[in-house]
Parts: sequence; structure tokens; C-alpha cells
Amino acid sequence: MPASSRRRARCGERAVSAGAAREAASISSTKLESIAMKDILSTAAAPSAIGPYSQGTAFGKLVFTSGQIPLDPVSGQVVAGGIEAQSRQALENLKAVLQAGGSSTAQVLKTTCYLSEMADFAAFNSVYAEYFASEAPARSCFSVKDLPRGVLVEVEAIAWRD
Repeated sequence: MPASSRRRARCGERAVSAGAAREAASISSTKLESIAMKDILSTAAAPSAIGPYSQGTAFGKLVFTSGQIPLDPVSGQVVAGGIEAQSRQALENLKAVLQAGGSSTAQVLKTTCYLSEMADFAAFNSVYAEYFASEAPARSCFSVKDLPRGVLVEVEAIAWRD
């Protein structure tokens, strides 16, 4: 018995004939193609991706955004101002991508926030609370060494959609 068959048997799987395995794989593949459709999200209301990634994706009822940084969607430039202005722009960009995916800030399940300086945590929180005032999502917040384009903040989210 090949090693891979022994592993499957130890995991409680039944051994099947090669023909039955091909048929099952074909059925599974067909089912996956019909349910595993990933939507690529794109909106002019948020800055274009600055690398080989999309602004966000949706899969079924879930929306996943890429990290949104405080770039003006029209000029593509980092917004002027400190942490408050940059936080507000990053969250506006996040909101735009969520809307492009049929979601909203009210439907966010989890955010991950990156700050270039943990000293900006309180100021970031005050702006963040404007967008997630009640029933705030789960959140992780990290201080990191550097962020793209030298910005002070980046925010990504996972949300659900109708």
C-alpha cells in the first residue's frame, strides 16, 4: 500500500478505486466552480492598488479589503496632515471598498490596523470611533516599523454582505 494511502487510512478515510476517485474529484470540482467564485472589488472612490493586488475581494457573503492607506483617490498622493487626517482618509477609503463589495462599516466583523507610531493610538482611536461608534468590530492594532509611502496608518477589514 502506498504511503499516501496509509496516511489517508490513518486519518479515517476509506480507500477508493482510481475510477471512483476521479469521479468524486470531477463532482467536487464542479461544485467548487459553482460556489467558489471570487469577486474582485474595484472602485474609483478609493485609491488604485499600488502593487500586484486588488482593493478587495468578495467570496460568498464575505468581503475582504486590502489594507487602505491615506491616499487621496483622485491625486494618488498621501493626504496632508497628521494622524487624524490620515486616519480619516484611510477609513474613507476602507468605506468605499466595502461599499464596492456590497457591504458597509456597520457590517464589518474584524479590522486590522497598523500604526507607524504607537504614540498615535489615542488619536487614531478617536477617529476610528467615528466610523465604528456602536457594535464595534473585533480589532487588532499593531505598531509597525514602516508602512507604504511613509504613511502613519493602514486599515484592512473583513465584513459580511447581504
